Amino acid sequence: MSLLELRNLTRRFGSLEAVKDVSLAIEAGEFFTLLGPSGCGKTTILRMIAGFDAPDGGEILLDGISLAGVPPEKRPLHTVFQSYALFPHMTVAGNIAFPLEMSGKSAPEIRRRVGETLELVHLADKAASFPHELSGGQKQRVALARGLVNQPRLLLLDEPLGALDAKLRVEMQSELIALQREVGIGFVFVTHSQQEALALSHRIAVMRDGRVEQCDEPDTLYTQPANRFVADFVGRINLVEVEVTASSKVLLGLRSPCLGEIAATDPRPLAVGERGVFALRPELIRVHGHKESADLKNRFQGRVRELLYLGDVTHYRVELEGGQRIEALMPNAAPGRAKFHEIGDAVWVCWRHDAGVFLRD
Repeated sequence: MSLLELRNLTRRFGSLEAVKDVSLAIEAGEFFTLLGPSGCGKTTILRMIAGFDAPDGGEILLDGISLAGVPPEKRPLHTVFQSYALFPHMTVAGNIAFPLEMSGKSAPEIRRRVGETLELVHLADKAASFPHELSGGQKQRVALARGLVNQPRLLLLDEPLGALDAKLRVEMQSELIALQREVGIGFVFVTHSQQEALALSHRIAVMRDGRVEQCDEPDTLYTQPANRFVADFVGRINLVEVEVTASSKVLLGLRSPCLGEIAATDPRPLAVGERGVFALRPELIRVHGHKESADLKNRFQGRVRELLYLGDVTHYRVELEGGQRIEALMPNAAPGRAKFHEIGDAVWVCWRHDAGVFLRD
C-alpha cells in the first residue's frame, strides 16, 4: 500500500477546472515532485493534501484512510512555504518548538526534540538567534526544522527554494537531498524549476492545465518524454517536424521538410506516413568544422548563427541548409579542440541514430 494516494482528484474554481481527475501514488520515504508551469494545478494539489482546500471530487488517502473532513492541524503532515512564515519575535528554538507546544507536548520532550532537530539541520549554534539575524539559507533550514520536529508522515514543500539566490539554491538542493535521506520522511515538493526537480526527485509528475502529462523517474522523463509538452518543458531540446518513412526493429526512417532523411530508432511499431516530432537533446549533438564522424548516420551542413560561452560548455545555434535551426551543447574541455567555432563559420552537425526520440503529436 502506498503512503499517500490521490484518486481522481478534481478541483474547480467557478468555471475553471484547476485540477482534472488526477490520480497519483506516493511511497513512504519518497522524494516526489509536482513540476509544471504557473497555473498548472500543482500548488492546488498540495493545498488539498494539506487540508487547506477541499476537492470537488475524488479522494486523498493516507495509509489507506481517507483524509476527507480531517482539518489541517489533525493531519500528520507539515507544509513548508516559500515565505518560510517564521515568527519574527521568536528565537530559532522558539520557532521550532511552536508546533510541539501547540500539540501539548511536555517541556522536557520539547527541549529534547528541538535539540535533536537543531542538530539535524546544523543550527545548534543559532538556537538563541532571531530570524532577522539569519541568512536566507539558515531561515530555510529553520522552516524545514519546524516542519520536521513533529515527526510528520509527509513533509509538503511549496516552492521552498524560490526566495534564494541561484548559488544558495544549489547548495540547499544538496542539503535537502541529504536531509530527506537522513530523516526518511516522504517529501512532496512543488516547483516550476526543471533543474531542481531533476536534481532532487525520486519521481516527478509533470503537470499541464490541471492534468498529469507524465509521471516517471527523472532520467526516464528526460530521455523518454511521453509527448511534445514534456520534452519541451523538461530541459533544452530540439523539436523537428517529421514523417515516418520506414519502421523496423532495427531502424526508424524519418523525413523532415527542412533536413531531409533522418535515421533513428524506436521499439514501437510505427506506421509509414505517421507524423510527429523528432526530439533531440543539444548535448547529444556534435558540431565539427569539417565532415568528421563518418560512422554517424545523421550529418548536416550549416552555419553558426549564435553562440553562448557558459564556462564548461558552449551553446551553439546552427542554421542548417534547409533553414532548420539546431541547438547544440559542446563541452569546452573536449580533447583535441584547438578553438571554438565562431559566428558565421561553416560547420557539420552530427548525431547518432539512437540519440533522439520520435514523439506523436
